[in-house]
Amino acid sequence: MIKKGFTLIELLVVISILGILAALVFVSFSSSQKQARDTQRKSDLKQYSTSLESFASASNGMYPSRPYVNASIGLCEDLGLSACPEDPKLANDSTYPRYKYSSSGSGGGDAVATKYVLWAKLEGSANYWVVCSTGASGTKSETGWVNPSTGECPL
Repeated sequence: MIKKGFTLIELLVVISILGILAALVFVSFSSSQKQARDTQRKSDLKQYSTSLESFASASNGMYPSRPYVNASIGLCEDLGLSACPEDPKLANDSTYPRYKYSSSGSGGGDAVATKYVLWAKLEGSANYWVVCSTGASGTKSETGWVNPSTGECPL
């Protein structure tokens, strides 16, 4: 009589192989999520930049005057936006850095600034994504980073 079925060793080998494959998929998926959130950050800062340029068009080429502010709070009000983009990681981690805005003005939100800088912390790296009023955008290393409180482009 022949017994049909699997031995305990065969089952353990299959389960361990499935566990290894699941771990690989999870690591790959986690990396993809970080990359997607970084792409969202870049898109959000582009939205802010577009809104700032529209504001400047209506204000004789001047930007809202804010020496250093969370973009979704102070800047959002200045631009008159009803829905302001927030960093996608904030939904699960309230300690993650928010989008920041700085201009060459002295503060108060009045349209008296001639330049600005927007930036966001990129995930999984020691870099910031920076967008400047000059049209420049790109990554800036966290090493030696100083918050650009005068609207000077660090790129």
